[in-house]
Amino acid sequence: MLMAHPAVLKNLVERYEALAVLDAGRGGPEVRQEFEDVAYAMCVSTGTQDAESALVAARHQLPGARTLDDSVLSS
Repeated sequence: MLMAHPAVLKNLVERYEALAVLDAGRGGPEVRQEFEDVAYAMCVSTGTQDAESALVAARHQLPGARTLDDSVLSS
């Protein structure tokens, strides 16, 4: 599997989290589209099919990820 460059993943995670904090789901059409685009890019970059899985996978691929991080086990 190809892996995204850590800088790309870091940027995607930061953008996703910033849009989530702003509650992009209730924003205008441009904001909602950006949120969906970022989520999709994270999915493609991590080989996952939903934003939450992509977020977990991206965090595990970033430098400094803890090898015993149990966030993969939580539902």
